[in-house]
This record gives sequence, structure tokens and C-alpha cells, in this order.
Amino acid sequence: MFSLTVRDHFMIAHSFTGEIFGPAQQTHGATYVVDVTFMRPELDGDDLVVDIGLASAALKQQLATLNMRNLDEASEFRGHNTTTEFLAKAVFDRLRTAIRSGDLGQSAKDLSALRVTLAESHIAWATFEGDL
Repeated sequence: MFSLTVRDHFMIAHSFTGEIFGPAQQTHGATYVVDVTFMRPELDGDDLVVDIGLASAALKQQLATLNMRNLDEASEFRGHNTTTEFLAKAVFDRLRTAIRSGDLGQSAKDLSALRVTLAESHIAWATFEGDL
């Protein structure tokens, strides 16, 4: 399996519902480092997994919809705790849509899997990985 990973970051504010979250039930901020790994069993006709420039641009574009927002105010997340795990899946879903719509080039439609990792610190991170 071949893979290519690109990295970016975004900053948000949010709060959580539930005693398990202790003081994080109050509004607080987070800065996430995001690693996205694109995977395919064979390289495309240009010997690429995916165009790195298009992959980086697509990630930046998708993160822009989250960056510098209070996620508690976003209707799309209403009723959910926007945990690191939850946000990893949200970024995955956005990128899957971008791939399917051709934003990463025609050959990206042959990608087989995608892995999104959000690091909330140097000692804690969460990943969502799925087939495309």
C-alpha cells in the first residue's frame, strides 16, 4: 500500500456536555495539528498517490470551514460533543466529499483509503480511518 501524508492545523473553541469532561464542560480553546494520509495499492499514471499540492490545498480549504470558530455555535454539530475523535471523522467526511467531487484531481478518485489524525497535544491524538 502506498501512502502520502500532508499536514496542517486549525484552532477552535468549544465546550462539552457530560460529567466525564469535568472542567472541559466550560468553553475552552484547542489547536489541532492535522495529518491526513491518502492511500492506494498502486500509484497512478504519474507515479503518484495523489498530487501533493492539491491534497494540501483541499485540506486547507476544508479546515478553513472549522478554523477560528466556536463549534458550539455550529448547527451541524448541535447535539454532539466535538471531541478530537468526533472532529477527526468530520474532517474525514469533508475530504471524502472533496475527493469524490474531483477537487484532488481525477486520479484521486482511485484512492482506496484515508486516515485523518488530529493531535490536540504532543501526548494525545485521535484518528479516524476508512475506505473511500
